[in-house]
Amino acid sequence: MSAIFHIIKKELTETLRDKRTLMTMIVIPILLFPVLLSMSVKVSQHFSDEASLKKITIAFDQAFEDHEVITKLKAVSSTDTLVEIVAVSDFSTTKELIQKDSIQVAVFIDKKNAKAPIVVWHDGTKIDILGRITEKIDAAKQLMVDEQMAALNIKASSISGFDYQMMSTASTQESIGKLAGGFLPYIFIVFGFLGCMYPAIDLYTGEKERGTIETLLTAPIARWKILVGKMSVVVISGLLAASLSLLGLYISIRGLNLIEDPALLGIINSILSFKFITVLFLLQVPLTIFFAGLLIPIAIHTKSFKEAQSIITPLNFVVILPAMIGFLPQIELNATTALIPIVNIVLATKELIAGTLNYMHLLLSAVVMCLIAAAAVFISYKQFEKENNVLN
Repeated sequence: MSAIFHIIKKELTETLRDKRTLMTMIVIPILLFPVLLSMSVKVSQHFSDEASLKKITIAFDQAFEDHEVITKLKAVSSTDTLVEIVAVSDFSTTKELIQKDSIQVAVFIDKKNAKAPIVVWHDGTKIDILGRITEKIDAAKQLMVDEQMAALNIKASSISGFDYQMMSTASTQESIGKLAGGFLPYIFIVFGFLGCMYPAIDLYTGEKERGTIETLLTAPIARWKILVGKMSVVVISGLLAASLSLLGLYISIRGLNLIEDPALLGIINSILSFKFITVLFLLQVPLTIFFAGLLIPIAIHTKSFKEAQSIITPLNFVVILPAMIGFLPQIELNATTALIPIVNIVLATKELIAGTLNYMHLLLSAVVMCLIAAAAVFISYKQFEKENNVLN
């Protein structure tokens, strides 16, 4: 065992000296979240503020100047300086004007269609103003209804069928886990893979290019011990990158005060508990070993860093696509999904965040990941045993 630890120490020291690996494994995971989240919040807030202050022009056909819908729209918008109601003589040009952003809305009144006499044209890509448009139209409609009821001497309370209140059976934590919980495992998986990638290439293909692999193989150490030592460094690098990405996320939430709601912040703090982090880390271990077992045979077989990188880079999609399943709220961890590698880790993490984790499904997921990790290690061992793979 001392030989394995000696190899781990040697390779880990050399790995930590590589600037490219340090950037992927340490700097980017820690800095990426604070920078990206801070920028995202500021940009989102900027555009939201800009949209709320943008003047909206609502156009209508001049022929319907006295139509009740138009008069009501004018009435509800009379005190709003950011809404302008204008008449156009040639209504056929309004779609063009909307695309040019000269006007934002065109109200078409169709007297022939009794069921839907009003058609509101707008640019569907500008969702920031859609709420403001809907608010004005709903207010105009309500004003019309109120006047009609007043004319008939009818009170709203006498004709309202019933009042209702929506109550969710899911807790706030469960809602966060089911709807947004896919983000955390996605980041964990992506950074875990990236953290393994460069060390795997450098420790195998890199040694070939430097001509040091032959010297290492002449040492009186069993080849499997060399493999275990090098693979351990790859796994440690992947786990470190994944863990630091979680640290970066935590710094973003706590240090930058991006979440102002105390209740929501309290739920997030309770989710990021010691138990949660421990279970998440234990799930990540077999997954990272699987990544190492996936990358190492490629690194052993390739002859140059460039060749290894060109083959391994497309594998990102093999990892990312299953990880993206976590963003789908309808898919849950069950006896079937627990058998699908990567997907099971994503769904288990989502259930863990939501507080609805079935530990039998978690155990099944862990067993599956351990089995494929063992298979990946075995394949790596077989590739490393072949002399022509290591020395060519």
